[in-house]
Formats: sequence, structure tokens, C-alpha cells
Amino acid sequence: MRFVRVGGVLGLVLGLALLIGLTVWSGADLVRAAIAGVGIGIVLVVLVRAATASVAAVGWWVLFPPKERPPLATCLALRFVREGANALLPVGQVGGDLVGARLLTFRGVPGPLATASVVVDVLVLAVTQAVFALIGLLVLLALGVGSGVAWSIAGGLLVAVPALAGFWLMQRRGGHRVLGRLLDRFRGDRARRLAATIDRLFADIAALHAGRGRMAASAALHLLDWTIGVGEVWVAFAFMGHPVGLAEALVIESLMHAVRGAAFAIPGALGAQEGGLVVLCGLFGIPPDQAMALSLVKRVADLATGVPGLVLWQWMEARQLRVPRRSGAPRG
Repeated sequence: MRFVRVGGVLGLVLGLALLIGLTVWSGADLVRAAIAGVGIGIVLVVLVRAATASVAAVGWWVLFPPKERPPLATCLALRFVREGANALLPVGQVGGDLVGARLLTFRGVPGPLATASVVVDVLVLAVTQAVFALIGLLVLLALGVGSGVAWSIAGGLLVAVPALAGFWLMQRRGGHRVLGRLLDRFRGDRARRLAATIDRLFADIAALHAGRGRMAASAALHLLDWTIGVGEVWVAFAFMGHPVGLAEALVIESLMHAVRGAAFAIPGALGAQEGGLVVLCGLFGIPPDQAMALSLVKRVADLATGVPGLVLWQWMEARQLRVPRRSGAPRG
């Protein structure tokens, strides 16, 4: 755990250094002027971000079997917690998902099912993100620009395929066997309880995978939420006075997320997002200062949607401390 914390802080420091360096290189005054040009458009970008998070929450919610679904409002609230922790805290880009699973147990969802829902949701998110990036790559090739960048992105997607396949196999077969063999080395009541919890976790994962209609609905909703995010790019550049078409906005948004995904170990993909946007926007003649302004506007959206999520998280934790522990209560 100490290594993970040190790695997260180191990634945060390096990301901040890259962010500052890119801002200075692009021209801090020009970046500031470009952000000022967005004006009220920042509010629209935040609204688009809130819409994408809300659709993503529904994509998570539909994964649950109907009889075991938490209220939709719970998934909506916890989706913003997940987004906030992933974007704003030095926990990589997956720590918020673990927080979301924990907070679900506060709402009566058994721990194994809460964890299983998040694990499967992350898989669906990753697969649909890869599909979204592939769509962006195909549009980029159709536009006939940036062949070198296109080949680099294609290489990254090829690497992602076995990684996603491995993640899927670990959920379906391999993970249960590996953990089972590790636990076989231990004895005692604690080991038996842990083994029973793991058995239940993988049984819940298998049940979620078996709901093919729910999986398909979740995938469709997550692909929709990625697509809605194109509006952030389109709105920001329209207000900066450098309007782009929907095709260009799609390429920039989808491939930016591919860069963010590759930099998942860096908190908030600091620096990686900015560098990726400078390159991608440059393909369409957008100067670095406006690319950096777009990234910073997106960071404002991170704050506007993420901070309330973090506040909600702490409120739920404090409230839970006041709840008496009861035997048999679903705490995970």
C-alpha cells in the first residue's frame, strides 16, 4: 500500500510539472485569454459533464438484477463520488471505483454484489472506451489527417485488446482460481470466511455476466455517455471563437480518452491529457494555447462535478460512523 501511495504522489507531481511546463510553453497569457474567451461556455461544459456522469450511472445501475437493484438515485450520487475521487485524488484512476463499492454497502447492498457490480461496470466502461477510440480513429483516417498519430493510436488499441481480454478472463475463470489457490495455503476461521466471501463475489460476477441483456444495455449507455462528451470539445471551441465540426470534436474527445486510459496510473491523467490534446488539436490547426485552454476547462468540469462527490463521500462516511453496528447488517 505504501508503494501505491508513493507511486500516486510521484505521478501527481510529475503530472503537475508537465501541466505547468506545457502551459508555459504554450504561452500562459494566451492560455489565460483563451479560457476567458470560453466565458459562460464553461457552464455548458460542466452541464455536458454532468450529463455524461448521469448516463454512466444508469449504465452501472442496469447491470444489477432487477430484484437486487439499489435505487437509481444511489447509483447517480455514487457515480459522482467515483468521478470525483478518480479525477481529483492521488489514487490513480481506479480508486474512486473502490470507494463507490464501499459506499454501496452503506445503502444495504451486500459487499460481494457491490464489488462485483463495480468490477463489471469498469470492464464495460473499458470496452466501450476502446470502441469509442476505434470510432475516433476511423473518423481521423476518413478525414485524411494525422496518419502518424493514427498509427500510434492503432498500436495502442492493439495492445489494449489482450489487456481487456485478460481482464474479462480474470472475471470469468482465472481470478477465482488464482485467489482460491492462494487461500488454500492458509487455515483458520478467518481464511474460511474470506474464501466464502470470494466465492460469493465471483458468483455475483458470473450472475452479472449471465445477464446478457443487462450487459448489452449497460454497454449501449456507456457508449452513449462517451459520445455525449464530444459536446465538451464542440462547446469549448465554439466559445473560444475557433469552432470545429462534430467529426473533429469526436476525434479529439475519443482519442484524448485513449491517452487518459493509457495514463491510468497518473492521478487525473495530469500532464498526459494536456500533452495529448496539444497533439490532437494540432492535427486540425488548433494552436497549443487553445488546446491547453480546452484541457483546463475540462479540469474546471472535473472540479465542478467532482468536489460535490467528494463532499458526499465524506458525509456518508461520517453518517455511517453514527450508525450502530448490527449483527447481520450488510457491511461487505
